[in-house]
Amino acid sequence: MGQIALEGLEFFAFHGYYDEEQKIGNKYGVDLYITTNLLAAGESDKLHQTVNYEVLYRMVAEEMRAPARLLEHVAHRVLDRIIAELPHVRKVRVSVSKFNPPLGGICHRARVTLVRKRKQEPAA
Repeated sequence: MGQIALEGLEFFAFHGYYDEEQKIGNKYGVDLYITTNLLAAGESDKLHQTVNYEVLYRMVAEEMRAPARLLEHVAHRVLDRIIAELPHVRKVRVSVSKFNPPLGGICHRARVTLVRKRKQEPAA
């Protein structure tokens, strides 16, 4: 097993609990970590034996384009999509951050982190 990480992804998106946040938008950050078997790709140097970083980025970008009220919901959608579409991924951890959230004071960012492991298939 090994880990692929995409750190410091940045997006301008329209998430937020308040209607105004969904109208004016904000800057968001995403850190994504997946656990998968990297041995075959390490030995072969073949892209088809690993998870393509561009595919991961595109999945995150598409989920970031769909407005949500809560960061938790955005992170949940990213987890669901990766687990559903990439069967070789064993574990996903995603952090979604909102920069300068409207809290009435100074806060560089608010962040949520969710983790999901693929359910083990029962032995036949």
